[in-house]
Amino acid sequence: MTSNQAWVLGLASLASFMMALDSLVVTTTLSTIRQDLSASIESLEWIVTAYNLAFAVLLLTGAALGDRFGRRRMFVAGLAVFTIASVACALSPNIGVLVSARALQGVGASMVLPLSLTLISAIFPPQQRGKAMGLYLGFTGLATFSGPFIGGVIAEGLAWQWIFWLNLPVGLIAILLTTRRVGESVGPNVRLDLGGVVLVTLGAFGIVWALVRGNAAGWGSAEVLSTLVLGFTLVIAFVLWEQRTRTPMLPMRFFRLRAFATGNPANFAVFASLNGTMFFLAQYFQTVHGEGPLAAGLRLVPWTATLLVCAPIAGRLADKVGERTFVVGGLLLQTIGMGWITLAADTDTAYLELLPALIIGGAGLTMAMPSAQKAVVGVVQPQEIGQASGAFMMLRMFGAVFGTSVTVAVFASAGGYASAEQFSTGFTAAMGTVTTIAFIGMLVALGIPGKQPTVVSEAKGMQQDRVTTAQARP
Repeated sequence: MTSNQAWVLGLASLASFMMALDSLVVTTTLSTIRQDLSASIESLEWIVTAYNLAFAVLLLTGAALGDRFGRRRMFVAGLAVFTIASVACALSPNIGVLVSARALQGVGASMVLPLSLTLISAIFPPQQRGKAMGLYLGFTGLATFSGPFIGGVIAEGLAWQWIFWLNLPVGLIAILLTTRRVGESVGPNVRLDLGGVVLVTLGAFGIVWALVRGNAAGWGSAEVLSTLVLGFTLVIAFVLWEQRTRTPMLPMRFFRLRAFATGNPANFAVFASLNGTMFFLAQYFQTVHGEGPLAAGLRLVPWTATLLVCAPIAGRLADKVGERTFVVGGLLLQTIGMGWITLAADTDTAYLELLPALIIGGAGLTMAMPSAQKAVVGVVQPQEIGQASGAFMMLRMFGAVFGTSVTVAVFASAGGYASAEQFSTGFTAAMGTVTTIAFIGMLVALGIPGKQPTVVSEAKGMQQDRVTTAQARP
């Protein structure tokens, strides 16, 4: 690994670390926030979804801005927005301000995360990219591993607001080092596809809004149906626009590539299943088992620790045996783990009865993540990696919103917070939904192509080397 590659990988991982830590810590402290701010389950959903909503609808825009105005410049701008929004979250006096600040965090993340993946993919050749992505997710695993524990310590020892203050020093360090150590690069399009930006942003917002509001407003209500129809109409208009414009932000020909067309929906299922599980798991330990935030966080560590171990290994082996094996196998393990919890979880279920299922499911998800990323960005031309990364990350966040919204809707229809028994009933129904999503994703992942012949991989690697050498110079 060259010095330039090491700095890019380290700083991209640091930015991902900050956002993964924030997401996991928030999940662990949802019960504390619910009590302190008298929040309903819809308000709790908005704390998670406001971030994902802004993130999802602006992802392609963030990637396009990076290609147009400079990837490093937009990466730094996104870090600044995210850090400022974190301070606003910490200072929030009520649930409304907190949700608004979380949405602003999503705006910053929509620039940072797709560009972090683009920076890594652009500077590493194909034969090293799987290992680099595995290390990227493995470093993120440090945040995932420590997030539940840190959230529990803060919620019991200090106050939940401090989970957001943690982002301030990390954000400032990342901004300073990025401006000094990462070279500037741009994508193939020097013009911004403004029409595509408007259509995909409004269309994605309409679909996500309908998913989030469906449970509260009613799935057959005029609000939900109208925004859903409008969202899909604008997405169709976006597809037609991209087929006609000279400088598309997302070339539709990408979807003729089988790895792109199957890897993206498989990864959608990965993150739908992950976020549906994440929303309720810590709450289950606190509401049903009667644990405090710290004890609940500690019980999540075996689940989250799999990312630290499995992601680098899966990323490295995917370079040798192909991505399909790990995406299919990972989603199969998640199906088994969450199916186990669906059948076993109850008010009198001991933690040790659920521990094997947590480890199996966590290992499966972290096997699938780097492999799905490599499958999607590895089939496009090097100069198109930014566009492919933006689409990949947008569908990933749609998966997160979809998983949270659907599991909350299922939970609310079957259970509630009135008693441990009622929560347990809703929890098992939600985990059954998570299991179904993972199983469908596994079936889709069977369509991912197997390992490419060595000759093809080496030819693409030589082409990548020529392009990245020109782009990566500071």
